[in-house]
Amino acid sequence: MATKTHPPSLPRRSEAKADPLLIAGPTAVGKSEIALRLAGQLGGEIISADSMQVYRGLDIGTAKPSPADRARVPHHLIDICDLTESFDAAQFARLAHQAVVEIQTRGRVPVLCGGTGLYFKAFLEGLGEAPPANPKLRAELEAVPLEKLLEELRERDPAAYEKIDKKNPRRVIRAVEVIQLTGKPFSAQQSQWGETPGEPEVGSSRCDDRTAQRAVPTKTNFYCFTRTPADLHARINVRVDAMFARGLVDETRELLKRGLAKNKTAMQAIGYRQVVEHLHGERSLKETIELVKIRTRQFAKRQLTWFRAQPDTQWLELKPDDPPEKWLPEISRVIRK
Repeated sequence: MATKTHPPSLPRRSEAKADPLLIAGPTAVGKSEIALRLAGQLGGEIISADSMQVYRGLDIGTAKPSPADRARVPHHLIDICDLTESFDAAQFARLAHQAVVEIQTRGRVPVLCGGTGLYFKAFLEGLGEAPPANPKLRAELEAVPLEKLLEELRERDPAAYEKIDKKNPRRVIRAVEVIQLTGKPFSAQQSQWGETPGEPEVGSSRCDDRTAQRAVPTKTNFYCFTRTPADLHARINVRVDAMFARGLVDETRELLKRGLAKNKTAMQAIGYRQVVEHLHGERSLKETIELVKIRTRQFAKRQLTWFRAQPDTQWLELKPDDPPEKWLPEISRVIRK
């Protein structure tokens, strides 16, 4: 839920509403620390644009902000769903715009920060109306072998077949479901909805679904951070090692008791899926750690590719020895104009 209080020590802005500040980039690039410092400097509040941090309990594996950081700067759209619930980009857009309005009403600066590209697209441009999931049809498709679903997809929509993640049953089922419900190619409809491979789908069951006033931001405040591949890979390795050292395996074991395996969206979170496979005896812990590093590097590459295709983003490259506050003065000047 959106936090409705703010630390009295932080400066309040003038009555003029500040445009939202968007901070994006690949996992482990360092955007969260930058956003935290910017929010503190500008008198802002952070809106998480992370498709997995919405779930309660997915803490270590999603690098969720610490209680200390959340006490230091108010955060929104974190821990708003149970593992038994689903969440999607359409819900994010509604709740994020509501949070923006509430933050602006308090005379503060909304700072969106995260790495889920579709969430930023939904926030900036909105999403068209995708057909909602059909429980009966979905159950029927889930009983069909993946190979047969892929065969149907190849015959009815070759374009979608070429692009889709063929090892992701959830996405394949959704594509076939949409085709059967609409009679139209899934690939043609994706462009209308803003659907992006690797992102949560539209049309799932709702969690904390509310209507919000739309607060359209200016894209000139959209910053994407990047690093050299070697630097980013090194940071990813350090982060993954730290997650396992902090207890990712134990956290996953407890989450399984709470229904993690039944939430197909949450099970796509890198780290948790691989640990579940480890707990089922599919590979050793050492092999699991290395696999999570590989999957995280691959994910970071997809994130960079997605963000680079978006217009009106300002790219800032961080160096290995750069302090988090390096770019704060420049960004702050733009926001304060």
